[in-house]
Amino acid sequence: MSAYKAAVKPGYTRKLDMKHGHVDMTHGSGGRVMAQLIEQLFLASFDNEFLRQMNDQACFNVPGGRMVMATDSHVITPLFFPGGDIGCLSVHGTINDVVMSGAKPLHLAASFILEEGFPLADLKRIVESMAQAAQAAGVSIITGDTKVVEKGKGDGVFITTTGIGVVPEGINISGERARPGDKILVSGTLGDHGITIMSLRENLSFHTSISSDTASLHDLVAMMIATVPDIHVLRDPTRGGMATTLNEIAHQSAVGMMLYESKLPIHEQVSAACEFLGFDPLYVANEGKLVAICASEDANRLLSAMRTHALGTNAAIIGEVVEDAHYFVQMITCFGGKRVVDWLSGEQLPRIC
Repeated sequence: MSAYKAAVKPGYTRKLDMKHGHVDMTHGSGGRVMAQLIEQLFLASFDNEFLRQMNDQACFNVPGGRMVMATDSHVITPLFFPGGDIGCLSVHGTINDVVMSGAKPLHLAASFILEEGFPLADLKRIVESMAQAAQAAGVSIITGDTKVVEKGKGDGVFITTTGIGVVPEGINISGERARPGDKILVSGTLGDHGITIMSLRENLSFHTSISSDTASLHDLVAMMIATVPDIHVLRDPTRGGMATTLNEIAHQSAVGMMLYESKLPIHEQVSAACEFLGFDPLYVANEGKLVAICASEDANRLLSAMRTHALGTNAAIIGEVVEDAHYFVQMITCFGGKRVVDWLSGEQLPRIC
């Protein structure tokens, strides 16, 4: 379905059984049944002027500024979870990667790998969730592709999304701009998404009312930049959590970082679940949070602005950038001790996004 290209010709009137039907190999064959799937599901949900052209690509105008492009594949299990599903997650994740540069997101491309036998009702639910998430973020899904693999050779559905955006002139946000003396801010509580997913995995006996934090951060970032245009670094701490994200930035900027455990915003239920599972919340994935690094003199103003936004009500200043030839991320604990917050070693939470 390159660019959802299969022509929807007169006579393709048979309605797919979206309630009881299942994906079969003909849905990826390039023929009539595939055209029906495109018309009745993807076009119906993602409808926009670019898709309606039914070309192998989308052609669009771009406003002035520097172009940004990001791509991400989504293989989460389970596909549906409290607070979201693989559909909205695939939109939020790529939009957030784009906006961490300070860009305004413009368009998305979406690629689906479907497993034979996957319920069409679940696929419809996922696609509609993607459409709603994209619409809420003010972006359009303007091109895409669909493939079907034999039963047992996939896992229901995998989604790859690619996003583009434009960074306005005068904005320079990048991972190598952290400087000693800068403050480190986080937009909200840590570990909500990872613990939500783990609470649904089989053979686990704990329950939590925590929901995934999956969300598009475009509006929060735009407000932050309007308040402090010279934010040095933005990053969304997804796989590997806060610890891995800060280690990446420390190495990019050739600096160290000092965190304060008492300042970390973490839900009690997340802390309890991590203790139960033997996890450190700093390494647990987030899907609707960001890390911001800015000059010390801008930090309180930026924090106040973040707390006025629905996605930043629990924002906090959690540490500062320091000089360190080894680029260590360290933390002063609640007991007054100090420990190294190293890179994630191994795969703590597989299939988390």
